[in-house]
Amino acid sequence: MAGMTVPSSPRWLADAGHDAPWHELTVCVAGVGIAGRAAARVLAARGARVIAVDDRDGPAEQAVAAELRDAGVQVRLGDGASWPDGVQLVVTSPGWRREAPLFAAAAAHGVPVWGEPELAWRLRPPGAAEWLVVTGTDGKTTTTLMLEAILRAAGLRTLAAGNIGVALVDLVDGPYDVLAVELGSFQLHWSRSVAPLAAAVLNVAPDHLDWWGGSFADYAASKGLAFAHARTCAVGNLDDPQTVRLLARAPGRRVGFTLSSPRPGQLGIYDGWLVDRAFVGDPEHDAVRLAALGDIPVPGAHNVANALAAAALARAYGVDADAVRDGLRAFTPAPHRLATIAEAGGVRWVDDSKATSPHAAAAALTSFERIVWVAGGLGKDVSFDELVAQVADRLRGVVLLGQCRKEIAEALRRHAPEVPVVDVGGAETGDVSAVLDTAVRAAADLAAPGDTVVLSPAAASYDMFRDYRQRGEAFAEAVRRFLGIARHDERGESDGGGEPR
Repeated sequence: MAGMTVPSSPRWLADAGHDAPWHELTVCVAGVGIAGRAAARVLAARGARVIAVDDRDGPAEQAVAAELRDAGVQVRLGDGASWPDGVQLVVTSPGWRREAPLFAAAAAHGVPVWGEPELAWRLRPPGAAEWLVVTGTDGKTTTTLMLEAILRAAGLRTLAAGNIGVALVDLVDGPYDVLAVELGSFQLHWSRSVAPLAAAVLNVAPDHLDWWGGSFADYAASKGLAFAHARTCAVGNLDDPQTVRLLARAPGRRVGFTLSSPRPGQLGIYDGWLVDRAFVGDPEHDAVRLAALGDIPVPGAHNVANALAAAALARAYGVDADAVRDGLRAFTPAPHRLATIAEAGGVRWVDDSKATSPHAAAAALTSFERIVWVAGGLGKDVSFDELVAQVADRLRGVVLLGQCRKEIAEALRRHAPEVPVVDVGGAETGDVSAVLDTAVRAAADLAAPGDTVVLSPAAASYDMFRDYRQRGEAFAEAVRRFLGIARHDERGESDGGGEPR
């Protein structure tokens, strides 16, 4: 047929596994961040011809390029669009947009595109560690770290990996029993063969719609890919309507979790306890207490739901109840998630910079009674109306910054017209530190004893900052400057690509 493109990839690639002849391939790796550089390095070590591309060409990319060239990888910086000759497979880092010219060229050449998790799954040797997958709009990292803590408490060799900042391809030959794997929608979209032992969808709300071409249906469907395989025990939030729809379509075993009393086949809350009526001998008549609500060291109903999801995944692997309790008690939250910076004059200052969507911000803001909300950043084509309506009665005042501050202000005018709002500007001022200093002073003026000032942006960070971590740290520094207190060290965290490029 005229115009038909003959596929340039070998036939064996469709079913390629650990023992495939990877050395015969020419692979283009899109992106030289954590996932990309790990994929390039691992493929090169298996003898493949690897060409890594990135449209960025800054000092960080130059340093990675030098490392990869030493490993035998060809690197093209500042040119992520051109199609390299002879490519038979594209492996993409999370965040590269679906409409990128590189992917269009791959389609035209009949070349498959895999995510880094897809590559890692195919490279797993016989007897490799099982994967327990966590996805959802919000709470992924917290739940994945809870799961890791529970698995460790059970004496298992484990690690939290994936979108959390540890590349999965680096772990395929590691000495692990089971992995706690965080996957975002971008990774799931490009990783159709991944079939974990169990997977949890925490919630689904509008987010990253700019990446998904404005289609919430496509975004939601991507989360359902975690449940795509019959071998996977599907764990879903019964209090979230979108997740319930995805769970109903799962082809394997289905287990729900809820903040209400659990029915047979569910985990839930009863009389102050996390209770399992799914992974027990007789779900109709048996129930097991897993942990008390007081064993969860982070506030908010959303974190109780996260703990239930982590417990369900661990129980699917066979972990006993005592390990669930001990793991939750030992859990340490990652930075920038409802982290208290300081308390002074009866006002608590909280960094929740990881709240990069309205849904995430709602979970944070509903954890406090009276709030001065610091919000704004890079919008992702989502509405703020539902969020503002939900928290309006808690707001003592709002401080807005960043690119989408006007959209949030309009939602406030519609749903909370009596709440005072201060606009402190954005990147156009040219001095981010000055913007944050102004924001902190404005928040302090709005706050009264008993209030909580919360940076919970409901938007991405890239309009003013490198990532949400830099935003949270900069806000915390501004608070400390204002209060005249010294900085304390915080636990670092790797960039897992959770926000789109």
